[in-house]
Amino acid sequence: MPGPPELASIPETKPQHSHTETAEAAYSFLISTPPIVPIPTHLKGQLLNVKLSLGDAAGSGMVMMASALANRAIGAIVGSAVADAAAQPLHWVYDLQKLQGILDQEPNPEFRSESANPFYRRQTGQQSCYGDQAFVLLESLSECGGLNVEDLKQRTLKFFGPGSEYDTPVNDPYRDRAGPRPQLPIEGPWRQGSLKGFLKNVDAGKEETGCENDCQIDGIAKLAPVVAFYAGKPEMLEKVEQAVRVTQNNDDCVAETLAAARILEHFILNGPDPKALDSVLAQLSDPKSSLRIWTKQSLVCLPGAFQAALHGVLTAEHYEQAVRDTMSCGGCTCSRGSFIGACLGAQIGFEGIPSSWTSRTLRFESVLEHAKKITKQHQ
Repeated sequence: MPGPPELASIPETKPQHSHTETAEAAYSFLISTPPIVPIPTHLKGQLLNVKLSLGDAAGSGMVMMASALANRAIGAIVGSAVADAAAQPLHWVYDLQKLQGILDQEPNPEFRSESANPFYRRQTGQQSCYGDQAFVLLESLSECGGLNVEDLKQRTLKFFGPGSEYDTPVNDPYRDRAGPRPQLPIEGPWRQGSLKGFLKNVDAGKEETGCENDCQIDGIAKLAPVVAFYAGKPEMLEKVEQAVRVTQNNDDCVAETLAAARILEHFILNGPDPKALDSVLAQLSDPKSSLRIWTKQSLVCLPGAFQAALHGVLTAEHYEQAVRDTMSCGGCTCSRGSFIGACLGAQIGFEGIPSSWTSRTLRFESVLEHAKKITKQHQ
């Protein structure tokens, strides 16, 4: 198993003086240098005020920039969770004729009161299996002050393992596939393949707990918290990889998730940018970029779920409509919605996510509390 990739290097820039340093230098020069015309004492006081004002302005600007970054990071986390909850009642509807009949009656299908999910049923406002994974990761980051792989493993085991809400006969990782077909939909959440593989590996005492053959979109759907925490830091990709491999120990899955992480990070750091994808692709064309090494093959054959989610991000104009549009496509609406919601949430910031949606997301308060806690470092 290859080790964690090195991050693409960020071009260095020449150090520049801050406005505060410039103000200090100008004031010191004017006061200490013998002037051609002596400076009256009262003017020296005014110069000092100018110096202090420039310093305060520079400091305020830096605080505002940091505050905006933290707001975008919170927006990514909350935007992802809210979109996942909004799409959950129409999750995994692959009968497009049935779906169209629902949309004809409800053109705004978010938080639909009656679930049409043919596999599982949960209360409207609850998260899908993807949203639950994202919350476990968020909670671990919040409580540990960063990524702690062992803590994440234990929290994942507790949340999805024996004795949990997910521990049902249909969700049994050892269920005999040749046995009677289960009656669907089940009441309660669905434990997908990567989590079943994780539980088997834990039972087997393996140190590497991730499912080796699962290459679905789970990693991309749950990445918002870890990207929001490490955005702009050189270890960001390494931390994303470590988090993903807890449940998905598959190189293709990791490569695709790293590409998605760079895109989300770009929006967190910069806000709206129509050239965000170009920026990430530029890293792939850099022969020194390890992101290129990891994703060179996988980007050619990305799963349709990620392609559809990325299309939703690049063509979206508004958060609500972007989520509705991906819901209208059917299939894995929650995983696509999670990534779309994260990228749009990062662009519009926390305040841009409609309160009429957050109020219907049952875990909103907890998500927001943890999101604020892990983004304090950006302020």
